[in-house]
Amino acid sequence: MSHDLGFHGDTMAEGLVVSTCLGGAFVGSLFSGSIADGVGRRRAFQLCALPLIIGSSMSATAKNLWGMLLGRLFVGTGMGIGPPVAALYVAEVSPAYVRGTYGSCSQLATCLGLMGALFIGFPAKQIEGWWRMCFWASVAPAALLTVFMEFSVESPHWLFKRGRGADAEAEFEKLLGGPYVKGAMAELSKSQRGDEADTVKLSELFYGHHRKVVFMGSSLFALQQLSGINAVFYFSSTVFKSAGVPSESANICVGIANLLGSLFALVSMDKLGRKALLIASFSGMAVAMTIQATSASSLVSGSSVIYLSVGGMLLFVLTFAMGAGPVPGLLLSEMFPSRVRAKAMSICMAVHWVTSF
Repeated sequence: MSHDLGFHGDTMAEGLVVSTCLGGAFVGSLFSGSIADGVGRRRAFQLCALPLIIGSSMSATAKNLWGMLLGRLFVGTGMGIGPPVAALYVAEVSPAYVRGTYGSCSQLATCLGLMGALFIGFPAKQIEGWWRMCFWASVAPAALLTVFMEFSVESPHWLFKRGRGADAEAEFEKLLGGPYVKGAMAELSKSQRGDEADTVKLSELFYGHHRKVVFMGSSLFALQQLSGINAVFYFSSTVFKSAGVPSESANICVGIANLLGSLFALVSMDKLGRKALLIASFSGMAVAMTIQATSASSLVSGSSVIYLSVGGMLLFVLTFAMGAGPVPGLLLSEMFPSRVRAKAMSICMAVHWVTSF
């Protein structure tokens, strides 16, 4: 790609291609709460897909660096809008007893998407211009999201908050079945009591009684990124290469570790609880980093260095996917009251993108 667009060897330009996407994600996340509250969760998904389609198409047809940067900015905006809306939607349409399982599906889907992208990108080194096909391929999931959300239910919580109780009841009937509608509506009415005001001021989130949860959520997302997960993914190929493993195989190994951790979270979230998974996850990541640090010290030598570094990296990815990856978004969507949930989530996710940058 850098050869075709004329910036090969320019590390500043290569960094901009990545960081522009993160900058767009930061902006998108800031507006995600207002969008979700304004047009509803279902339409917010469709609006999220629009910049993804436009940005991927622009990147696929880019003739120079500036065209690529503009495309990446659009893609980043869609990336920023999507995750908070997904966390809101899962929390509001799923029954409490399986909410953790459904919430973990987002992490699992992300993992499968990463592995799919790896397989699509394999021919890039052999086939000239294949990177354009990779961008075109990324248009398909966004387009499918736009179509399928047209047939999905709207969040009953959002409908009820907008004074559309009959519509909320109809959506509950689609989700849960007729016998459970009355109970669900009674629970919804009880949870919304005292949340009648429609306008949420930022002062409520930073200085009001919600500030502690906002601080906790922002800290959780910051710690998630500051744990070093992006660096681990970025340098995984280098570590595996030192062990004689090709970069393609290394990416597959990391992807499998990520998948296994996501599957564990899927089946354990509602059984063990969010707190237990977070503690186990961050503890496991600390052990993995200790193993990595030991492999780089003078305490070990020979083949032990390779085994420890590779093992520590895989353990880190595995334990991250077990809790630190899926829990923060789900936990916060459950803790915030319905009236402030969307905007509070958007602030916490903005912190996520800043620390990721």
